[in-house]
Amino acid sequence: MATEEQRESASGTRRAIADLVRSAREEKGWSQEELGQRIGYTAAAISKLETCKDGVTMKMLALLDRELFDGRQVLSKLGPHLEADRYPPHFKDYALLEQTALSVAAYENMVVDGLLQTEEYARAVLECGYPPLEVDEIDHLTQARMDRKSTLSRRTPVPLIEVVMDESVIQRQVGDRRCMYQQMQHLAEVSEAPNVTVQITPLDRGSRRSHAGLPGPMHIVVTPQHRQFVHLEVQHHSRLITTPDRVTELVQRYAMIRAQALSPDQSLELIRKSAEEWKQ
Repeated sequence: MATEEQRESASGTRRAIADLVRSAREEKGWSQEELGQRIGYTAAAISKLETCKDGVTMKMLALLDRELFDGRQVLSKLGPHLEADRYPPHFKDYALLEQTALSVAAYENMVVDGLLQTEEYARAVLECGYPPLEVDEIDHLTQARMDRKSTLSRRTPVPLIEVVMDESVIQRQVGDRRCMYQQMQHLAEVSEAPNVTVQITPLDRGSRRSHAGLPGPMHIVVTPQHRQFVHLEVQHHSRLITTPDRVTELVQRYAMIRAQALSPDQSLELIRKSAEEWKQ
């Protein structure tokens, strides 16, 4: 019964991997123990994989492809979808695009962008949610958010990351003061990476009766196929914009948001000043 419940609660991608492995293993006439020996895992590990009890890694999928599918990437191609299953349903489509994006351009006006969050800050953001989340769910989502940060250091291809945040983001306390100090320190450090640009929109921007960011946050991704998509999210509901005319409108709006922000050097100075204020 427990095994069936585990399978039912698993994602479609996870069940597909389990079924493909079991079917290919049985077709070759191998036991779980024999397959495990061939890839350096125990029979128990293979059993857990086939019953969706535990997660699998990209390394394990590659080894299974080698033994079961003659090196063809039958399982490995499902890996990115499996990774995306860790995120909330409304975020999965965007997460898949972000993993391989040539560039990501973001505007945030409430909290630090997820790609630039520290673990403590990310956890504090999730703990602020309502209705409150269970501790296990917070742990799960925090880890998933931290794993997203691998995009920043990816080397093939190196992604270009542009993030514009409203000044209110670095003034809004999330967690304790130590959490905010560490988050500001991290922002300052990551903004000096050659492929990352961080800019701050000053609080008085609206006094000029011109603030392109007031409609809210957005993320723009450019895929390896050089297509642009815009992701909008509000109140745990999201929409992936794909129609060319709407994408163009939002890309132009983002360009104005960026133009209205402080320069990267001015922004870094403001972030460092904020860090010192949170340190006190």
